[in-house]
Amino acid sequence: MREQGFAGNDLQGRFIRRAQQDGGREAGLVGLQPPARAHAPAISRLQSREPELRSWRAQVVPDGPLMLEEFCGHHRADGVRAEIIRAGRAAAIAVEARQGCPRAFGQFPTEHVSIGHGPTVAPLATAAWFANPRPSSYGDGVSTFAPSAPSHLPRTLGALLNQGYQPRTVKAEMQENLLARLRSGQPTLPGIIGFEETVGPQVERALLAGHDFVLLGERGQGKTRLIRSLISLLDEWMPFIAGSEINDEPTAPVSAFGRRLAADMGDDLPIAWRHRSERYGEKLATPDTSVGDLVGDIDPVKVAEGRSLGDPETIHFGLVPRTNRGIFAINELPDLVERIQVALLNVLEERDIQVRGYNLRLPLDMLVVASANPEDYTNRGRIITPLKDRFGAEIRTHYPLDLDLEVQLIEQEAAITTVIPRHLLDVVARFTRRVRESPAVDPRSGVSARFSIACAEELCGAALRRAAITHDDEPVARIGDLVDIVPAMRGKVEFDVAEEGREEETLVLLARQATAEVWRERLAGQRTRPFLTTLVDWFDEGNILETSDVTSGRSILDALGPMEGLGAVLTTVEPGMAETPGLTAAVIEFAAEGLWLTRRIDKDDTSGAATYASARVTEDDE
Repeated sequence: MREQGFAGNDLQGRFIRRAQQDGGREAGLVGLQPPARAHAPAISRLQSREPELRSWRAQVVPDGPLMLEEFCGHHRADGVRAEIIRAGRAAAIAVEARQGCPRAFGQFPTEHVSIGHGPTVAPLATAAWFANPRPSSYGDGVSTFAPSAPSHLPRTLGALLNQGYQPRTVKAEMQENLLARLRSGQPTLPGIIGFEETVGPQVERALLAGHDFVLLGERGQGKTRLIRSLISLLDEWMPFIAGSEINDEPTAPVSAFGRRLAADMGDDLPIAWRHRSERYGEKLATPDTSVGDLVGDIDPVKVAEGRSLGDPETIHFGLVPRTNRGIFAINELPDLVERIQVALLNVLEERDIQVRGYNLRLPLDMLVVASANPEDYTNRGRIITPLKDRFGAEIRTHYPLDLDLEVQLIEQEAAITTVIPRHLLDVVARFTRRVRESPAVDPRSGVSARFSIACAEELCGAALRRAAITHDDEPVARIGDLVDIVPAMRGKVEFDVAEEGREEETLVLLARQATAEVWRERLAGQRTRPFLTTLVDWFDEGNILETSDVTSGRSILDALGPMEGLGAVLTTVEPGMAETPGLTAAVIEFAAEGLWLTRRIDKDDTSGAATYASARVTEDDE
């Protein structure tokens, strides 16, 4: 049902009645909270302002799901669920006292949504939640919102200045924190593997020079991960004027809202605190990106509220000004159409923005970082030369330069849920490198690091499936699983046109070449020779070894039986790993696969099963 024009007290009565019907939960009407995430005052203080709250206009949004710009949090207190959202300077709170409240991201039944109008908001919420605000989480339990600001941080401008606060630009802030890390020997780009001696120093020099920069590289080289890691160089908490859309510096506000509020309140200017994770803005450049998305546009809702069209506060700011005093990133910059690239020229040089007929001299304080494909980032590509000239540095990224780094990357990024022996991870790393270097693959597209990560995760899936079918106690990936997962990898590689129809055959060949390389590296020594010789003799005696994607590790061990030198092979191929039946079977299969690839035994692949046998049998049959 749609209702309009009821007062705040009516809202309070409706909510309390609903809460009582659904379990007698106690709730109160609280309001006039400038920042939706700030700690609310005590309920008793707000109840004394109830006459003021009654004067606020409120309405229920028309039927249909409500889509709001920023989802600030959801919380459960005393069985009553409150969803807090913020859209620009307005905020809304959706309350549902029943257990079955929908949990969709940013969508709420409109019968439970109320919106207050004005510079601050009178939201409806439970007293229990405001007494104990806390960040929320969803999915796997990882927090999706910034933590609450510590209570000891000052909440007014006067208190902030009394603590000796000195404003800094965001670039100066990052420079100081970067220098402190360099002096202490701490990693400057945590979580980034393979860039320590190449890309890392270039990024550090660009930051210390105060330059905006662009990262050039093929897909899957960690450009976005590197950009996001820059957040760690920001201070943990940053003060700003409460309610400001563009994070106004308390001592020098630049927005009309911030300047007016500072002039009216002086040292009592309310201060809120923004966590470093909220000071990062990112936009994936797409052809449909508009100037309004990046810079801003006139907000018709604010105009309809009665403000003059020439009032600067009628502007709805875009992503760039909303990231003021933070880091703004544009992924795949050349994909922006030229007229949108032009809109960024002032942002990168003069640090101001222009919105339609308004000429806003907003001295934005931010670090701008972009990523691009090298082929597009040229005057022959899709980037306009003036914009290219605005960036202070161009930094080329690359794939891991050696196999150990590739393996480290897989171990860090892949969701490995089973045992993947180290020799198999080495095969995956070499396989990825061979695919990148193959003439059959389009060199302009590159082969993403996600190829090796997905490959490792597919191996985990194969091991889990086999363990479930065979009732193995421990799922262990084996070399035979690699060929089985090749079809799933085709979508991550762009082949040359001449290779059309032979993609899977090419990937299987490259996987086997990588397997042979690792086999020679790990099993070509003196310690493993006795076992390999014994294994070849075992096959020459007429024995066979059958494996498949559903053959248990115990079946392989039973078929082979005790064999001289097996222990030495295990410690050589997998040093430091526990000698479990699953691991032993994986090493045996790896040894047999290598013997076949080096043409010392025979192998027959039929219907997804592999049978290893003596090469002499084939010669006699001929």
